[in-house]
Amino acid sequence: MPQNNPVGYFEIPVTDLDRAMAFYHAVFGFQFEHAVIDGHDMALFPSNDQATGITGALVTGDSYIPSKAGPRLYFHTDDIDATLAKVLSLGGKTLYPKTSICGIGWVAEFEDSEGNCIALHAE
Repeated sequence: MPQNNPVGYFEIPVTDLDRAMAFYHAVFGFQFEHAVIDGHDMALFPSNDQATGITGALVTGDSYIPSKAGPRLYFHTDDIDATLAKVLSLGGKTLYPKTSICGIGWVAEFEDSEGNCIALHAE
């Protein structure tokens, strides 16, 4: 059995890095660090080695195609309703409404500024 959780990093495909950074900053308050890695423009999400969970980046490039299909990333939030309200105010769409998950919290999904399906989780 592995000693670490199976996922260690994520990348969200974007077509307009500045627009995506502005969207995620407005929704979650994230401050990004711009980087060019392996020829790809990236906006790195905040990272804290002492915290649980993983971090990742918004990324542009030929193989990075935004989509509602594929894996779901769940961002933690204290208030799904307030987070979805911010998403909607920025032109995003609710794809899956706030739903209880059997006593372990709440989930919802939205479409971001780039056309990706992103999920939310609140306890």
